[in-house]
Amino acid sequence: MKTRASAYRLEYLDWVRGIAALIMLQGHVFDSFLKADLRPGGAYLFSQFVGGMPPAIFLFLTGVTLAFLMDSTERKGIGPLFRVIEAFRRSGYLFFLAFAFRLQAFTFGFPAATWQDLCKVDVLNCMGFCIALLSVMAVFTTRERIRFCAILGLAIAAASPLISQMDWSRLPWFVRAYLVPDYRYFGLFPWGAYLAFGMSAGSVIRVVPAEATERMMQWSALLGGALILVCQYFASAPFQIYAKSEFWLNHPAQILTKVGVTLLILPVAFVWTRYGAKEGGWSFVRQFGITSLLVYWVHIELVYGRWFFFLKERLTVAQTILAAVIVILLMLALSLIKTNWGKVKAALSDMGWRLGPKADPVAGD
Repeated sequence: MKTRASAYRLEYLDWVRGIAALIMLQGHVFDSFLKADLRPGGAYLFSQFVGGMPPAIFLFLTGVTLAFLMDSTERKGIGPLFRVIEAFRRSGYLFFLAFAFRLQAFTFGFPAATWQDLCKVDVLNCMGFCIALLSVMAVFTTRERIRFCAILGLAIAAASPLISQMDWSRLPWFVRAYLVPDYRYFGLFPWGAYLAFGMSAGSVIRVVPAEATERMMQWSALLGGALILVCQYFASAPFQIYAKSEFWLNHPAQILTKVGVTLLILPVAFVWTRYGAKEGGWSFVRQFGITSLLVYWVHIELVYGRWFFFLKERLTVAQTILAAVIVILLMLALSLIKTNWGKVKAALSDMGWRLGPKADPVAGD
């Protein structure tokens, strides 16, 4: 039987993931194709400012679905140890995807690619690593995970500037990349905080009764707005808690602001899918959400690979916007082919039957 949580996941959670995918696409197109001399302008800065949200949203939603998995195994009566093992298995799956993605990028980039590219810590690596560490949260009940994961998320966010100040030079760079805040990589600090907060939110979704869902969304909007206001106040306050920190790299105010924005997007998506969208109708935003991994994988090669090398850092703002629209449409087409592959195969087969040579009734097939 389809559970309430799984039904909602297919609606507003996938819609949120689709929004993140669209923001990601435009951000990467601007980053790859816009002329270098135009990057100090407002269009590029706005694109990249908004473009910083998708990784946080993807990690948050990964935490939500991980919480769903933990709750599901708990409801089935599975013991704590095996619940941890089940959660840990998802980590292995994501690590497999992460290294397969790096291997594909390395192969397509050869001979310019280096072996270090195989060890780059991207968002999929971060997901796998964080899930491996946070899988121990499966030993607790769903209600306990609400507060424990929220505390853990706060702890990771608060410790991020301190982790940056520590001397990690004795560790190999590819190990540091999994731990230490870095503009080039997605380490546990601070990115693991989003997954922990997502696990807390996913646990809330699981325990809240169906009739209280709208009230939950109201609280999500209030909490999200409050987080943004409070964090912006402390970020601009004349006094600072940390001796040294960088707002866009490791500052807790920046991390919690993104959590607040995500908590605001959730009720907007819920209201739209519940009351605004046509029941049972198709949504291109949700279409991106349910195939976000495929879209992420393919567009990285398309935008940053060799396919459009002649456009790299050569477009005006208007041309880059047009390129972003084209990439979005291409990814939408790919997404539709993915979800309707059975129909596509049938149509191609039928076309081949009509267009191909007919069998000789005498000679046989």
